[in-house]
Amino acid sequence: MADAFVPALKKILESRRFETVIVTLIVINAITLGLETSPAAMARAGTLLAFLDTAILAIFTAEVAAKLLVYRLGFFRDPWKIFDFLIVGIALVPASGNLSVLRALRILRALRLVSVVPSLRRVVSGLVSALPGIGSIMVLLLLVFYVFSVMATKLYGPAFPEWFGSVPASAYSLFQIMTLESWSMGIVRPVMEKFPYAWAFFVPFIVSTSFTVLNLFIGIIVSAMQEEHDRELAEEAERRDEETAMVLEELRQIRAELGRLSKAQGKL
Repeated sequence: MADAFVPALKKILESRRFETVIVTLIVINAITLGLETSPAAMARAGTLLAFLDTAILAIFTAEVAAKLLVYRLGFFRDPWKIFDFLIVGIALVPASGNLSVLRALRILRALRLVSVVPSLRRVVSGLVSALPGIGSIMVLLLLVFYVFSVMATKLYGPAFPEWFGSVPASAYSLFQIMTLESWSMGIVRPVMEKFPYAWAFFVPFIVSTSFTVLNLFIGIIVSAMQEEHDRELAEEAERRDEETAMVLEELRQIRAELGRLSKAQGKL
């Protein structure tokens, strides 16, 4: 009976309807956890919210236990299943005493949408595959920041010590300029009142960071997501080819069997 139970349970866990139920519960749980931060909502329906939170957590725990039963050691070879296991495990840790901070981590259950929804999984997989390229760009950006920070400290530090008095202060000011947050009226124009040609320093910095280096991030991420999408399409095409080959093989076996039956009937 156990041999029949596990395949049936696996079919349920991998069904589209079960996936829809889990997505719905994740959304409901995220809403209830948000409502728990509202004193008015807790005063009106605090008991109901607590009940829903406990019931949904029990369902998530049962889901993880069922997947452990079905997939066994294969469960820990899938990073998304491990992610779900950790999220649910954090929610099960008693949030009292020194561990009361873990109550705030319960909202991490909303991140389970990433592991359940295939399109979100593709986005995250693309981001992860883009990390090596992003790391290289980060090194380049840090190098550019260091060079410009040293230059800004030497050029404008004595006149504007609050902005460029040290390399860290210059780096922070340049970071504000890179984000284009009040960069002109807040920093650059006051500097240009004393140093009229300061634009020759700040404009190349903005072009080399905001308009060039940061766009490289977007390019690498888009490229990685496209590669992930192409890989999934290739895997899907390979699966279809395998299924087609299996069907053709079954048809050949059926044709051969029919041929043997017709020969046997001819002899009779």
